Amino acid sequence: MNICPGVGYYPAGYIAPMIRLAPALLSLLLNACSPPPTETLRPPAPTGPPAIAVQSAPAQAASRFPETFEAGSKGSYAPGSETLGTGPWQLTEALIGTSEQDHKHGARAARLRAGGRLTMSFDAPAGVQTIRISSAAYGQDAASTWELWGSQDGGRSYRRIGAAVRTQGPRLLTTTFEGGSARALRLEIRKTDTGAGRLNIDDIGLETGTGAAVVGGGAGQPGPLPGQTSPPPPPVRPTTGVAASQPAETQPADNLALGNPSGATASLSTPNNYLLARPQYAVGYHARRGTPTWVSWHLSAADRGQAPRQDDFRADPALPRQFYAVSPRSYSGSGFDRGHNCPSADRSRTLDDNSATFLMTNMIPQAANNNQRTWGNLEEWTRAQVERGQEVYIIMGSYGQGGTGLQGFKTTIDEGRVTVPARVWKVLVLLPEGGNDLQRIAAGQARLIAIDTPNDQQVSPDWSRYRVSIDALEAATGLDLLSALPVAAQERLEAQTDSGPTR
Repeated sequence: MNICPGVGYYPAGYIAPMIRLAPALLSLLLNACSPPPTETLRPPAPTGPPAIAVQSAPAQAASRFPETFEAGSKGSYAPGSETLGTGPWQLTEALIGTSEQDHKHGARAARLRAGGRLTMSFDAPAGVQTIRISSAAYGQDAASTWELWGSQDGGRSYRRIGAAVRTQGPRLLTTTFEGGSARALRLEIRKTDTGAGRLNIDDIGLETGTGAAVVGGGAGQPGPLPGQTSPPPPPVRPTTGVAASQPAETQPADNLALGNPSGATASLSTPNNYLLARPQYAVGYHARRGTPTWVSWHLSAADRGQAPRQDDFRADPALPRQFYAVSPRSYSGSGFDRGHNCPSADRSRTLDDNSATFLMTNMIPQAANNNQRTWGNLEEWTRAQVERGQEVYIIMGSYGQGGTGLQGFKTTIDEGRVTVPARVWKVLVLLPEGGNDLQRIAAGQARLIAIDTPNDQQVSPDWSRYRVSIDALEAATGLDLLSALPVAAQERLEAQTDSGPTR
């Protein structure tokens, strides 16, 4: 154990998953008041980890909600702060729209494009019980997917509230979230799809349990200073808001349930340890190397379906503009495969899930034999275990510099902007489908397998030859790979090297 690590949609009326959060972060337990109209669909998606650290403005008194955007005048998508009727907001890839194509109640509404965010820079006071948000597709644009996130620590960390919302059509429709916030709350709305469609948001309403509109700002808490990070809240295994007898495989899982191996955060001050969290997997990204340090995800029968392989390799639009955007062309003529970390076949439930695995932030320059034979065999074996009733928590990564591909040994590709790793590794934690996963893992009820392979053409197709202890991987990478487990359990489990059957 290293305690100082280095740097598809469902029918209208589907009940969105509810969230169970740790005591340190009481979030809203949410569902829709009534079945949504057909224009707004709610596909289920797993709860995300803390995803972004936001600089906090001093606490300010908020005016009466709803936020109608009528006081705003920001006319460009460039990031900037805007003082609205409820207080200061940060608008990223978003503006205040006033055109006839902006669907709105009144003269103005927010308009977001891909990667757009609306972030409160102040805290609403404790006692919020209901959140209502109106949304529509801008003009005649295609449908958009957006998510509501909340912070109860002054913007240091966020958790997603409820399920993603799919909005289509030109008519403003209201999505209602209900529950309860025992602490001061700030919100962030995120447009999460990567399509060209734009999204209108209007009339954000907060209400107390009596139905009264929220008035006044809560006691603000300072956000982290530049270069300073905050530890993420404890990982959570969320449950759905349906009967407890629901089969476990239909419940969403936390892709960071085993912990954040490098303490990555979505802060521009940590470009070489940058957190990218999406429903399909989480990434600790290293901007200087142009590759992920690690990728973490959960695999169960619920993640497998009939969606075909998309093969839509592309740059990741979620990366900050200051980072170099690795593209499929970066690998052209290099002699290395665009090697997935989270495999395409692990995410075949929906087209969107599969497409997400082809973002270049999920890729490393991988020797063809390593990728297609050794790693391919390991991935197929892992999915076979899932078909036999297992669920698997997986962390994969790479380290070192210099590998041998079809054109010989190279340390970098793309004119030095993408590092070729020397080693490729993976940790698998397998256990029978069920609940209380962390407790079962800590109690020794899971099988732990750690693999560390050379990134070259001479690597054996038999991945079992490369089994090591997790302690050995941590010593090589500087990561803390099972940080969510109790320290005593980590010390016991990480020292072992698997010797179980692999046939």
